[in-house]
Amino acid sequence: SQAASGRSDIRDCSMDPPYLPPTATNTTARLAALRDTMRRQGIHAYIVPSTDAHMSEYIAERDSRLGWLTGFTGSAGTSVVTHNKAALWTDSRYWTQAERQLDCNWELQRTTWIESIGLWILEAVPEGEKVGLDPFLFSIDTWNSYSQVLHGSGRILLPIESNLVDEVWGDQRPPPASSEIYSLPAAFTGSSWHEKVAGIRQQMEQHVRHPTAVLLSGLEETAWLFNLRGDDIPYNPVFYSYTLLTHTSISLFVDAERLSEVARQSLQAGCPGTLCVELLSYGQARAHLRQYAQGNVLIWLGTEYTNYGLYGVIPQEKLLEESYSPVMMAKAVKNAKEQELLRAAHVRDAVAVIQYLLWLEKTVPQGQVDEFSGAQHIDRLRWAQEHSRGPSFQSISASG
Repeated sequence: SQAASGRSDIRDCSMDPPYLPPTATNTTARLAALRDTMRRQGIHAYIVPSTDAHMSEYIAERDSRLGWLTGFTGSAGTSVVTHNKAALWTDSRYWTQAERQLDCNWELQRTTWIESIGLWILEAVPEGEKVGLDPFLFSIDTWNSYSQVLHGSGRILLPIESNLVDEVWGDQRPPPASSEIYSLPAAFTGSSWHEKVAGIRQQMEQHVRHPTAVLLSGLEETAWLFNLRGDDIPYNPVFYSYTLLTHTSISLFVDAERLSEVARQSLQAGCPGTLCVELLSYGQARAHLRQYAQGNVLIWLGTEYTNYGLYGVIPQEKLLEESYSPVMMAKAVKNAKEQELLRAAHVRDAVAVIQYLLWLEKTVPQGQVDEFSGAQHIDRLRWAQEHSRGPSFQSISASG
């Protein structure tokens, strides 16, 4: 059968029985369980994206719903499951990988266009049926694109707040992050969090529409604003959180038990007062925002990072929408101190790279180095440098 499949590392669904490489995941039981859950919810199709509630580029294992459901571990993709079909959309970087990881329950669609997903749904889902999705996993723009594609088609887009993949995944799902959220030492910050908050409040005052609050959904926004760091997502120094900043109050939605003592003191040294950070649980963000939005308010947010689950509770006339929040824009401009720190970090990294090149010159001729051992060695050299917190992505290494 391997000879018939042409390539033994790629699935062949045209054979009977189909040929699957050892890298493919058997998803039959997972799909059956998801379909049972879908029937109970009265939906005919369910859309599963590859992102988390903060539109993060990298995600934690706990948020890897697409990976668990399909077996496909690429960083970008969308799947749709109906009562009798399942399809995965991904871009050309991942077509070969998908053919190695998917079993024959899945159709591979070689595109990422929402129009293409929409057309497939129109074909696979009868008129009058519901298409479900988790509103917390779709950005405002993506939600609107799906709405547009299905508009007037007789198919109903239905937000379901409890994630159906999570229900099926059950206690096999990795636990929430539990590591410490810590303060960045003053030596590594361009300015204190009080100064940053004052700067954002000043922008609110100067804005022609005078917003009363800024909502932060991107994980790097809250981390930057409060000079806090965590490691909830591999290779990213962030932690799960939202922030609602007004002229007189600051609400931080986070697992407060994980804050280091220094971090907690830093946030609450100004209590009571306008520089007092109120710590609320991560899960309270939506209810708190809904309540706040009932007043005479105007909420400024960045559409690129805000999920539809939060956006949907704010009345349209109380929204000030821009692609990026003022915090994301402020974060992008590095002051003199930050520039100096960046240069110093690059010098330390250059030392590690030079050490690595020297090591390669000595060891490659002995035939002792492959891509993996090379990547491991440069990681060790980088870790040995002062202030290292590890690489910003998994080392990509090649030879030959």
